[in-house]
Amino acid sequence: MTDVTYVRKACAYITRGTGELLVFEGPGHDGLQIPKGTLEPGESPREALHREVREESGLATLSATNHLTTDVWTRRESPPKRYVRHFFHARVHELRDRWTHTVTDGGGEHGAEFDFRWVQPPTNSEFALDLDDYVHLLPNVAAPGNAASASD
Repeated sequence: MTDVTYVRKACAYITRGTGELLVFEGPGHDGLQIPKGTLEPGESPREALHREVREESGLATLSATNHLTTDVWTRRESPPKRYVRHFFHARVHELRDRWTHTVTDGGGEHGAEFDFRWVQPPTNSEFALDLDDYVHLLPNVAAPGNAASASD
């Protein structure tokens, strides 16, 4: 029997006053993404959330950060790899509608550019890695299938 690898992740649903959700399209995956990343040794999911948001988006100040849910998501079957995903909702005061951020932390994503924008949830756009699984848990967002004509 093959051992299963578990990787702990922090995932950020970031909204601003209009209720829009922050997303980006970046290298390595097809579809929209949200700021997220792997927990470092000794780091709590909440600490990882703040670090990853800062590294990937350049946003340094989040307010009202709330844990929404935790799941185990299958990244691949063979060899088995599972993500233990901790989803958070955070609010931010951000006036820019779009921006590009270059990761400069020196890690594996160093030099990667992420093109950020806001979408109104729920959206019919495809998300990479099933990262939209819990968008319906955000305040004032319709449950899946209840949106009349959702679009970004």
